[in-house]
Amino acid sequence: QVQLVESGGGLVQAGGSLRLSCAASGRTFSSYNMGWFRQAPGKERDFVAAISRSGGSTNYADSVKGRFTISRDNAKNTGYLQMNSLKPEDTAVYYCAADRGVGINSAYSAYAYWGQGTQVTVSS
Repeated sequence: QVQLVESGGGLVQAGGSLRLSCAASGRTFSSYNMGWFRQAPGKERDFVAAISRSGGSTNYADSVKGRFTISRDNAKNTGYLQMNSLKPEDTAVYYCAADRGVGINSAYSAYAYWGQGTQVTVSS
């Protein structure tokens, strides 16, 4: 199993940047694909980005392409989500997730392990 803890959320003005971190416990972080999802009040949890075990493959939701960058440092057991040019519609609780499937996945149901979430609020 792996335990995930997100950090780095906060309040930022539109156009600003934040970097979220996802710290993983255990020695097998590199065995997991990693994803970021977000959930706004009253809405479903939506896919944001995913990265493969080695970091060699990534995938992004259309709404964040060109603004967000997912990355990972397996030596530090940590994943990241760099968010630039933030918009009010990016406001949500952001969750990282881990999955031991074959390829990176944008489906919520594919991820077995989840962090507790970190709030991101973008003011206009």
